[in-house]
Amino acid sequence: MISDIRIRAFRATDDPVSCQKFIHGHRKVLENHGIEKVSSSTDAWMEDSAVFVVVVESPDREKLYGGVRIHCVDGKSKLPIEIATEDMDPKICDVVKRYAQHGTAELCGLWNSIEVAGYGIGSLFPTRAAIVVLEQIGLQSLFFLCSPFTLRFHKWLGSRLLKEVGKDGTFYYPKFDLLATAVVLEDAVHIPLCHPREKAKVFSMRQNLTMTTHEKSPFKNLDLLVENDLLLPNAHKDEFILGEKNTSQIIL
Repeated sequence: MISDIRIRAFRATDDPVSCQKFIHGHRKVLENHGIEKVSSSTDAWMEDSAVFVVVVESPDREKLYGGVRIHCVDGKSKLPIEIATEDMDPKICDVVKRYAQHGTAELCGLWNSIEVAGYGIGSLFPTRAAIVVLEQIGLQSLFFLCSPFTLRFHKWLGSRLLKEVGKDGTFYYPKFDLLATAVVLEDAVHIPLCHPREKAKVFSMRQNLTMTTHEKSPFKNLDLLVENDLLLPNAHKDEFILGEKNTSQIIL
């Protein structure tokens, strides 16, 4: 049974080895669910400086248990959620454009290995960590296209349903018999709608990005020693703030 984990954040271009492990693990999970290809996902994000990665791994960094990617709007590329849903509802592009003026991103590619399935280690923990690191990147909001299982975590963390798109925020994706729900965390800095327990953890982790804590998994009461390594030394808070003067650069 796993008792120690490390949660680490980095810019994708800084760690190609871990990116390859992420791709392999994510692909294997998709295949186990009968999904051969996700239309909005390619391996090109490995070389994209606008992508940050949060991984859940063993303390020695040899084993990857799961993770999630943070795709920032940089005025050059569409977010995966736009690519995935714009044919079903093109309004998603206008919504993203509006939030992008103050810095926005999307959480995508969330996965966890079968070794930690059902513990929340590969879902809640990296999602919470991603919200922690947004402050270093200077982002004000965050999109996510989540499964029925992960929707609960985003409610805990203060996101709202993005009812402006799809059918009250829902789409059949990545295939016709699977339902995905679009949500947005509108204030990723102050997270006013976040559950008090989660808000306290996020603020505490922001104060000490390399802290080690004892945690319990949310469902199976598993005791864990969690080593956080969430410092992004080359992140800049104004890097992805597009502002009014840069709106024409956004590809929609």
